[in-house]
Amino acid sequence: MKFADYIYHHPDVETLKKEIQTIEKQLQEASDFESFWNAFMSFDALNQHLSTDLNLCEIRHTINTKDSYYKQEEDYLNEILPIVQEDLVRVGNVILESPYRKELEKKIPQTYFWAKELEKKCFSPEVIEDLQIENKASSAYQQLVAGAQVEFEGQSYTLSQLEPLMKSKDRSLRKRATKAYWGWFEENEEELASIFDTLVKTRDRIAKKLGYENFIGCGYDRMYRFDYDQKDVETYRQQVLKTVVPLNNKLYERQKNRLGVDRLMAWDEKVEFVSGNPKPKHDRQTMVQLALQMYRELSVETGEFFAYMIDHDLMDLDSKPGKAAGGYCTYLNDYDAPFIFANFNQTSGDVEVLTHEAGHAYQAYSSKEIVPMECIWPTSESAEIHSMSMEFLTYPWMKNFFLEDTQKFIFDHLSGAVKFLPYGVLVDHFQHEVYAHPEKDHTWRMQTWRELEKQYLPHKDYEEMELLERGGWWMRQLHIFMDPFYYIDYTLAQVCALQFWARAQKKDPDTFQDYQRICKLGGSLPFKQIVNQAHLKDPFEEGCLDETIQEVSAALESITDEELS
Repeated sequence: MKFADYIYHHPDVETLKKEIQTIEKQLQEASDFESFWNAFMSFDALNQHLSTDLNLCEIRHTINTKDSYYKQEEDYLNEILPIVQEDLVRVGNVILESPYRKELEKKIPQTYFWAKELEKKCFSPEVIEDLQIENKASSAYQQLVAGAQVEFEGQSYTLSQLEPLMKSKDRSLRKRATKAYWGWFEENEEELASIFDTLVKTRDRIAKKLGYENFIGCGYDRMYRFDYDQKDVETYRQQVLKTVVPLNNKLYERQKNRLGVDRLMAWDEKVEFVSGNPKPKHDRQTMVQLALQMYRELSVETGEFFAYMIDHDLMDLDSKPGKAAGGYCTYLNDYDAPFIFANFNQTSGDVEVLTHEAGHAYQAYSSKEIVPMECIWPTSESAEIHSMSMEFLTYPWMKNFFLEDTQKFIFDHLSGAVKFLPYGVLVDHFQHEVYAHPEKDHTWRMQTWRELEKQYLPHKDYEEMELLERGGWWMRQLHIFMDPFYYIDYTLAQVCALQFWARAQKKDPDTFQDYQRICKLGGSLPFKQIVNQAHLKDPFEEGCLDETIQEVSAALESITDEELS
């Protein structure tokens, strides 16, 4: 069966509530553990069916946000999910308080129980209406950005389609394209600011109704942060400022000199080489076939996995009008099928997103037998280890995609990984400030972003870019609107992925074996224990960043700018 044949079932809220209530009663009235276990597995099956329908709707809606049926379904689900969540949380509480809990703990991962405890903290019937408002506002942001059409020099572009022009080796063209891109955000600033204000105030209201001081603690609990807290994150931020920002300043200076410009402007940042950025030398169909060859050579398991993805049409990769921005991987439990969503635009990002999302998909494919279904996926910072590490572990095959530009790609990708770290921490730090001061207005938020940006990204030069000089960059970051506090995760995972890269460079024979081990673990362990199982250093550990960044710095310095011209 191929993806087009997968059946979406419209979840009827009353029917769903009755099914949940029936299972709840079975759990409560179980006369022995076997009866309890059977009811627990019925609950797991119900969750799998519901998750499949939700994800099918999301995929089909994001592939074509203009499809009226799935837009209608998305709106409907935004309404009913908080209502159904009340029942799901109540059943979770029955499981937590059951006399059979100790026996259940012997059969399933402990992370399940920790997650249910946090879900209990993060929900109350009192916040249902607020959750509906939050869902609607998140969808409004996604719909607005997906529908963006930018008129540029006689043609109409989506935001994603403009990006190759923003990376042009023609400086004048990339300047004009960059201004057109940000011009859309400036034209829509008022609406974007209003959506975000609704989200901030709604989330703050939810948190306070649930007994939190503000949304920060609630946001951490929603993200299932089992084994680190705000203090750990603050310490990590300081490490990034001390260790990574100075290296990045050197990399941006190198970039400026390579490009032969007096100042590295906002429209220059996306271009690393005067001859232009590396681009894949093939069309999408050929790249998918090259990826299949690559994964077959990487391991038997990865080869089987990627062939499955192709055979079942489990990837939608082309950018097109009406398609939502970005890339993601999700999982359809009823079909044992990961799904990869991307927006190819003829840049190196096409290969990066293909390997990145394939890392997520391979992890889900590897751990699909874990029970219950909530433990197939790990928490987000752990999940990003699989995706980001896959980008590095596939380096030996990049020559097939980039041919004579392979060395340029490796330098661009490796330096980009380091350049990303302060940006990722900035996004997280900004959210901490915003949710600590929910009463502040849009102007304050813009100023706060710009002040933090000057700490983490001091090289930024926004002359002629008034919106960005005022602090408007954050409005393009989907996670800030849709997934609060989901961003530091990428940086923590990147530090882990760079350790896998370093081990691969040293020909450590256990590198890929350790990677596969944590893919199979899924969400059965918390972040720090997964890092330990991979034989990596904890990114929060003092000195971890120093050692990791030193190795990357040495590798980048070994590649001369003459080689990259």
